[in-house]
Order: sequence, then C-alpha cells, then structure tokens
Amino acid sequence: MDPAEDWLVESLRLYQDFHAFDLSGATRVLEWIGDKGVCVAGYESLKKNEILHLMLPLRLSVKENQGLFPERDFKVRHGGFSDKSVFDLKHVPDTRLLVTSGLPGCYLQVWQIAEDSDVIKAVSTIAVHEKEGSLWPRVAIFSSVVPGVLNGVRLSDLKVVDLESQKTTYLSGVSDSDELSSLQVLDTDTFAFCCPSGRLGVVDIRQKWAPLENVSPSPGSGGGRWCAEVRGKSQGPGPNIASLCSDGHLCLLDVRDLCHPVSSVQCPVSTPSPDPELLRVTWAPGLDSCLAISGFDGTVQVYDAMSWDGMEGQVEPFFTHRGHIFLDGNGTNTAPLVTTHTWHPHKPRTLLSAANDASLHVWDWVDFRASR
Repeated sequence: MDPAEDWLVESLRLYQDFHAFDLSGATRVLEWIGDKGVCVAGYESLKKNEILHLMLPLRLSVKENQGLFPERDFKVRHGGFSDKSVFDLKHVPDTRLLVTSGLPGCYLQVWQIAEDSDVIKAVSTIAVHEKEGSLWPRVAIFSSVVPGVLNGVRLSDLKVVDLESQKTTYLSGVSDSDELSSLQVLDTDTFAFCCPSGRLGVVDIRQKWAPLENVSPSPGSGGGRWCAEVRGKSQGPGPNIASLCSDGHLCLLDVRDLCHPVSSVQCPVSTPSPDPELLRVTWAPGLDSCLAISGFDGTVQVYDAMSWDGMEGQVEPFFTHRGHIFLDGNGTNTAPLVTTHTWHPHKPRTLLSAANDASLHVWDWVDFRASR
C-alpha cells in the first residue's frame, strides 16, 4: 500500500470520528457560534469572498454517540459576500453580529446574521487609523451589556470601540510602534497581546497603560515570529500562556511572571512556518494541560504539557492529525498547509482544522493513554 492507503487503514484505529469536507474556497477563520455552528470566510485578494455560517452534521451535534444519522455533511445556514480578504472573524456573544478584519485594512466590517432569512449582511464599519497596505488590524471582543471591539495594528493604535455608538471607550495612548500578532480578551476589564517579536503583555483597561509584560523576546527565539494564547481560568491549574514561535519553539508562562517561562521546549517541525501569519497555538477547553499547534505544514499536533514544568529540549506530540496531507484533493504536488484549527467547545477531543486546499476536517482522536 502507498502511504495514503496506509494512513486510511490506520485512521480506523486512530479516530473516534473523522469527517472531511471541501469548502468553495480556503479559510483562515473557524469561529464557533454556539456548539453546533461555525463561521468560515475566504481570504483571496481581488475577489469577493464568501462568509458562511455552517451547521455541523447532526452526528457531531449530539452529546452521545447515537448511531447512524442521515445528515453527514455541513449545511449552509447563512451566507454573505465580503469585498475584502477575511483574515480574522469574531462572533459577538449573545448577538447575531460578526466582526471581520482583513486586507485592505483601513476598516473593520460589522455583519448581521439574519433571523428571518439565510443572509449575512454588512451593517456598519469601524474606522482604523493604520494605513499601511500590508498590515491588518487584530480583533477581539469585550462581551458585556454593550459589547466593545478591541482592535489595533500596533500597540500605539490599540483601542476599544463601543459597538452600538461607535465611540472609542479606551485608547492605549502610547507611541509604541510594535506590531501585534494576536489579541485576546480575558475578562470584562483585561486583555492580552502578543507581538511578532515574542513580546507579551496583559492590560487592564481601567487603568492608564501599564501592562504586565516581558519586553524582551522569549528565550530560544532566533528571530522568528511569535503568536500566543491564554488558557481560560476554568481550564485547570498550571501555566496559562502558551507562546509559539515560527521555528517551533514553544514557551509556557504564568501570567504573573511573564519574564521567566515555566518551560521552554522545541516542537518537532521539519521546517520553520512558511507563513507565520497562519501560526496557531490553542488550549483544549475540556482537557487539562492539552494544547494543539498548526501552521508549519499539513498537520495539527496535539501535546500534553502536564509534565513540562522546568523542562527544556524537544518534546513529542501524543497525536498528530495528518489527514490534510493524505486526503489532499487539489491535484498538485504541493503539500497543503493547515491555515487554522479550533477545539470544539464541549467535546473534549474534537477539533476542526482547515487547510489552504479548501479542505475542512472534523476529527476526534482515540486516546490510547486512557486505556493504559
């Protein structure tokens, strides 16, 4: 058997569930709406890009495995078109609103998912001061009675905009020109930022700009670009920030001491990320100390960081999803690159992943460690 056939046979043992779909175009965003729907959006330049609200196959929507279901594919619930490339998309909790960012990056777009039709329509824009053609604003949402949109290209233009009045309710007020690679709202008053240099910070919007931060790049970085994610408060004890470099270096940090990583390890990536904008590190919402990384090749690697405290050197994933490589349907010799992944909000070992060949996979691996 060739490697693809070997993998297909092995997948029967490796996966509890595995579904492969083809989108009309590749996506860089997978944004949950509840636990049964997800939004995707195209990112091609010089064309209209679809924004779709997809419903998961019924088999993946139930809490218990109840056998066979007639509906085994995603269903398009709502759709619309963007004139821009969509690099980021956020759902505003408890509303039917979406906020998108991309290129050209002179504004954010606010969308509404219709209640009485299948349309996603643009309803407003949020101006962005940054005019550099190659940069686009990072976005996060403050969820409250009146939601706020946190956005910025650089630390100097970070702001929170009231979604209803469009008034700016917070400004960083600094002249710092460091670019941003990611933003994440932590609670009603704080957010975290990461810069491509590896600089990390946690900001309280009730105070003047005085972030808890590590100004210098993370140890072990050799000029690569970084992204980061903060683990939710309900996700168990231990380090709560994972910071990932485009060379595969991964640091775990405690938010109370960002200058001294709890562990600093090297993930086994064959080459540095060919597009660091696609780097992704995520914490599993339903599994203590589990995280996943992607953006280096056609795989998603899953790790258990439970025993990493004080550790340095190379670590190995306990599961690697290779489906995008072996089910590559683009008919070329170019291996696909995973563009993003996300964990299911409530199914502990279920992930969604997308690649630049427009493939979308939903998979739930079998944890052989649990039977030991």
